[in-house]
Amino acid sequence: MGESQEKNIILESKNVDVYYGDNRAIKDVSIKIQEKSVTAFIGPSGCGKSTFLRLFNRMNDYIPIFRKEGEIFVDGNEIYDKDIRVEELRKQVGMVFQKPNPFPKTIFENVVYGLRIQGVKKKSILESVVEKSLVRAALWDEVKDKLHQSALALSGGQQQRLCIARALAVEPKVLLMDEPASALDPISTAKIEELIFQLKQEYTIVIVTHNMQQAGRVSDRTAFFYVGELIEYEKTKKLFTNPKEELTERYITGRFG
Repeated sequence: MGESQEKNIILESKNVDVYYGDNRAIKDVSIKIQEKSVTAFIGPSGCGKSTFLRLFNRMNDYIPIFRKEGEIFVDGNEIYDKDIRVEELRKQVGMVFQKPNPFPKTIFENVVYGLRIQGVKKKSILESVVEKSLVRAALWDEVKDKLHQSALALSGGQQQRLCIARALAVEPKVLLMDEPASALDPISTAKIEELIFQLKQEYTIVIVTHNMQQAGRVSDRTAFFYVGELIEYEKTKKLFTNPKEELTERYITGRFG
């Protein structure tokens, strides 16, 4: 593939270490992630995948003993720079968590939550964003007649798609997903995977998954983490069929933890 066809790099880490107190959770990780692609982070539990994912929208900042060394860039900007406004960053970099976490409000109010915080009041704008976001999250047809009912009445899979719609409503560039389907049944999981595939036309998606088959189905590139280190980062098909590192091969063939 020629340089001219390469997609832009939207996320990048350079020599990143993360410490929780004295414990080094991430060890010298450098990675470049292309825009409008899906990147999967795989590896055994506790290997640092979620910690690393959360660096890109500064979610680890809430942990008092968290400390980071190295640089993290979003769209060319060092996001741990003292001039960065974290709330602006999180508009650009949305997050979907492992368990669906809708607010105890109506479906409509869940979707417009971020816009209301930004001070958007115009009803026509809010209504248009709700429809657009729910359509993008493949949920509109199921809820269009229930917009003013509680989001908590939805099924788990619908709640997770609602959380995706809520993240999309503020027009992010990047969507971070931390095991978004691990709490869902197989049918809901398939819908989320299909949705990820559609969303990459417009967004950059990074997904942490413990499910290697899922990584194989939805991602363009896969990063394999082990004990805080990035062991291998490659096009997904190549990583699963012809890994360079013996450790990667042992993990994907199920020969260790």
